[in-house]
Amino acid sequence: MLFNSWQFGVFFVFITGLYFLLPQKYRWALLLTASCFFYMAFIPAYILILAATIIVDYFAGIYIERSKQPRRSLFLALSIVANVGFLAFFKYFNFLNDNIAFLARTIHWNYPISALFIILPIGLSFHTFQAMSYTIEVFRGKQKAERHFGIYALYVLFYPQLVAGPIERPQNLIHQFYEEHFFDYQRVADGLKLMVWGLFKKVVIADRLAILVNQVYNNPTDYTGLSLIIATVFFAFQIYCDFSGYSDIAIGAAQVMGFKLMDNFNRPYFSKSISEFWKRWHISLSSWFRDYFYISIGGNRVPRWKWQFNLFLTFLISGLWHGANWTYVLWGALNGFYLVFSLWTGEMRKRVIAFTGLAKMPVVYKAAQVTITFSLVCFAWIFFRARNVSEALYIATHIFDGLNNPWSVAAIKKSMAGLGFANVDYAIAFASIGLMEYVHLIQRHGKIRAMFSEKPAWFRWAIYYVLVIWIILFGVFNQSQFIYFQF
Repeated sequence: MLFNSWQFGVFFVFITGLYFLLPQKYRWALLLTASCFFYMAFIPAYILILAATIIVDYFAGIYIERSKQPRRSLFLALSIVANVGFLAFFKYFNFLNDNIAFLARTIHWNYPISALFIILPIGLSFHTFQAMSYTIEVFRGKQKAERHFGIYALYVLFYPQLVAGPIERPQNLIHQFYEEHFFDYQRVADGLKLMVWGLFKKVVIADRLAILVNQVYNNPTDYTGLSLIIATVFFAFQIYCDFSGYSDIAIGAAQVMGFKLMDNFNRPYFSKSISEFWKRWHISLSSWFRDYFYISIGGNRVPRWKWQFNLFLTFLISGLWHGANWTYVLWGALNGFYLVFSLWTGEMRKRVIAFTGLAKMPVVYKAAQVTITFSLVCFAWIFFRARNVSEALYIATHIFDGLNNPWSVAAIKKSMAGLGFANVDYAIAFASIGLMEYVHLIQRHGKIRAMFSEKPAWFRWAIYYVLVIWIILFGVFNQSQFIYFQF
């Protein structure tokens, strides 16, 4: 059941209305049942995988809390092995098997194991990481083991953030299922506004840009230079609007019922460095890898070379988390290299800035930082979006073709005309992205919903009507799946 479908609209209204009508003691059961129904709308049988991991982690949490070392570590290990085992089988078995088979053919070895015809369960990586955070936090003594099986199951299955996050920590979410949430008009209105904003980003921007991006990235060898640049920049905005749009709808839907989920994006394309970008992009995953992987292998509390290795390895594993394809591994490695390279060149960059006097021109300096960071992020997105390594390398090596020649207006128009986009599509895309970025600029001074609450009612409702009409007129309502569902 997709957030950008009419079925979800009916589901959300019905479940939310019933939630506020039911007494508090029955609400967890309603949300658990609704979450199971929501997940089973994709592939019903895969609810059994979730059930198995929920049972394992529920008892693992209790036994971890009861036990002393070394049994505590044993129960934690069993929980992690169970979670990672399911993830490895469904997500990485064929990837590993295909690579072994390729190696076997290279050395003329008869490899008998064939690929399995399995479908990756929707959002498996997300709820696996959320479940793992629970047992790890219990092990660390930062979370009490949950005795109410239904509440723990709801923590893993909570439908707004079940398939694509945010990846919540148990300390933030579990206690909220015990709290009684009353109907509050302002909170409900704020949640609905956030959902509409997320829908705008998904159907007006992301799904429209996908038309051009798919045209180019599905046939990359037909294009060079400016055409590849346009498609890559458009993909940067597509993936941001697609994923942050999902997060906005998830956070807004939860807020309507009284639950507070963590923010997952914070204007990432305004970042002044790659390090800052990863503090603003997919925050729940970045912080998960920081707290449970990067720090566990030593973080920056080690010799400098080991610190750099830890950074690179963390991003390499993060790339593999995103998908069973070498393109994702290269994407993670490239981002890891960006961070390590910034450490290598830190002193040199300081000297260049001092020599050029850029620090005395803060607006120019910041604009340069943002532009360079955005360009590096866009280049890395090539490997994320390309279907395979050979196509990614073609795009990466041909994206700058022709840039040594002056671009004429006629040449730019010619390039844009051959990308499957009509002039009206460009107009809608640029206007919508411009509106979104204008909102992001305003948000430097606080949440825009809070700012709007101080405006006259006629002004607020005029903006709301314009946004809804914009969605109705210019939205692409093909119920396309969210990009991060595949992870």
